[in-house]
Amino acid sequence: MIKHFPSSFRETDLEKLLRAQNISELILCGAMTHMCIDTTARAAFDLGFTCYVVSDACATRSLLFDGREVSAEDVQAAFMSALGMVFAKVEKTENIINLLESVTNPGE
Repeated sequence: MIKHFPSSFRETDLEKLLRAQNISELILCGAMTHMCIDTTARAAFDLGFTCYVVSDACATRSLLFDGREVSAEDVQAAFMSALGMVFAKVEKTENIINLLESVTNPGE
């Protein structure tokens, strides 16, 4: 599947493919936090998916706003905090690994 927009759902078959496999929970990571991760997480939320965003497995860059450079660290913190308010469960890689292990190896 080729993606042409920040949202992985826009003009793709992603939603149809996920629903065909009865997938309702998504783990998102990658680049750029302020574009593709943010837009995809919000779209997934609107479509009824549960999202986990892996904060330390996402990247962004410094941005300019109103003649001021906003550091990549501040961009990352702002977007992760906004996503974590409603749209996604924001977790570190270690927590996601533990969650996946508990699902794939219950009782261990």
